[in-house]
Amino acid sequence: MSGEKLASMKDQVYRDERPQEYFARFHERSRTRDPDWVYEAVRMMTSMYAFSFFRARCISSEKVPASGPLILAPNHFSFMDHFFVGAFTRRKVRFMAKSQMFKPPLQWIYTHGGVFPVRRGARDDDAFITAHSVLARDGAIAMYCEGGRSRTGALAERAKPGIGRLALESGATVVPVAIHGSAKVRNWKRGQFPKVTIQYGDPFVFERVESPTRAQSQLVSDEIFEEIKSLYDGLTEHGESRVRARVRAARRAARQAAKRTAPAA
Repeated sequence: MSGEKLASMKDQVYRDERPQEYFARFHERSRTRDPDWVYEAVRMMTSMYAFSFFRARCISSEKVPASGPLILAPNHFSFMDHFFVGAFTRRKVRFMAKSQMFKPPLQWIYTHGGVFPVRRGARDDDAFITAHSVLARDGAIAMYCEGGRSRTGALAERAKPGIGRLALESGATVVPVAIHGSAKVRNWKRGQFPKVTIQYGDPFVFERVESPTRAQSQLVSDEIFEEIKSLYDGLTEHGESRVRARVRAARRAARQAAKRTAPAA
């Protein structure tokens, strides 16, 4: 990324001192109920904001499966990344969010919108239990490989093992997602609104492992993150229009190849 200065971010708080029991009600709702009208209301408002101010556009949203358990795996620069990811699919995407966000009055919006907490700084098995319950109902979850937001405007050097663990334990389809441009979203404070492109990668599935080791989880997380990096680097090097043109050309070539190999009627 260029040396352009980014607007400052609030200091990170890596530990939530509230007891685990405080968050039980949020997990219980997410495990037993789907998002309600709040999800659609927030999605509509944030999508309009994304389309108009950040000129958000997507590439290959058709790669997101229309049904079945799904893990969307985007990079993470901005508070808007949740909304960029969800704007281009009709599936109701559930999000893990740091527990510090769950405070009145917004915690009501989060939980009714399908968001559930993860306690940073602690091994939060409740978050994984909730994620598994969503996936078991053929739901869709977005989980960031990097854990928290990048504060430098660049991709992290390595992924966290959490997404690899969830992918292995669940056997859910994983779709890597590159969000390009959102590192500068916080510059809205300066009246700057960058163009954002969201590219969805090819879906893939890992063989299910009931109790993966940390090393196995890390290996899968790294593999997912490499796919995200590849998409992101392509957008950085070639830009949205050229990447979109390449994707269209690849589709045409695939259709022509399918016609040539199709058996005669």
